[in-house]
Amino acid sequence: MKSITVEKLVRKFSMKVLAGENQLSKTITQSRVHRPGLEFVGHFDFFPEERIQVLGRKEVNYLHKLSKEERKIRIGNVVKYHPPCFIVTAGEEGLTYLTHHCIEEGIPLLVTNKVETTSEFITKLDAYLVKELAPEMALHGVCVNVSGIGILLRGSSGVGKSETAHTLIRRGHRLVADDIVVLKKLSPQTLLGTHDEKTKEFLALRSIGLLNVVRLYGRRAFQDETRIALDIKLIKWQKDALNNELEKEPQFIEYMGVQIPSIEIQLQPGRDVAGLIEVAANNWFLRQEGYSAAEEFMNRIEAFSKASME
Repeated sequence: MKSITVEKLVRKFSMKVLAGENQLSKTITQSRVHRPGLEFVGHFDFFPEERIQVLGRKEVNYLHKLSKEERKIRIGNVVKYHPPCFIVTAGEEGLTYLTHHCIEEGIPLLVTNKVETTSEFITKLDAYLVKELAPEMALHGVCVNVSGIGILLRGSSGVGKSETAHTLIRRGHRLVADDIVVLKKLSPQTLLGTHDEKTKEFLALRSIGLLNVVRLYGRRAFQDETRIALDIKLIKWQKDALNNELEKEPQFIEYMGVQIPSIEIQLQPGRDVAGLIEVAANNWFLRQEGYSAAEEFMNRIEAFSKASME
């Protein structure tokens, strides 16, 4: 199971540590946070103790209104479960009693620095945790963003994936990853493509060497991550293959249980492969909008036939 440390969370969101400075190595394994409202009034039937506990204005105001003895009981009932950490949103003061409990139990107590609502902070934190803790895999290929559409390019070594990506970059599209593509499963329907940090912004071209696309073409040439919408495999030209169908049957490939539309593009000297990838991306978009060129063509033929018979 993937995990991140509380310390990494502190650095990411620039939070202040009120307690548990020596416990920041604690790990977080759950991609959703929890606001302990019901738990402060004694309901623990479904308490997700393994999640980060976030206290906003409602929770803190409730605790402030309790008597000293009652507050001690309420907080004590929650901290005894030892969640990975408590986070209090910015602007909340008078937390001496909570700090005391966290010090006693060895639980990090963090406070956000930015002035934002609790719901805004939770939205950002949840999104970050989903990406960081998502199941992932690495594969050999190239990932590009073509007109806002994430595409995974696959094929045997030396087939021309990186060269094709370079042509796409020259046409105004963006590189995401070359050679090693990291795929992250954000949901049963969502696959995110990114790099492995080491190869970030780099593109390797045979006979040329290693290129930094940002230095060569500017920031517009690179994108840190993209949702994978289409899988394209580059293969050698097959002389006797029939590829003149009006509309090919949809094919899919599966990564970590996520189905991605997949097509093959045959390579031949002089063929505009980058152009075909642009067409594939735009055609995928039109299909999402419910349009099919083949269907429109057949409707025209049918209408023409009916008109001829009248």
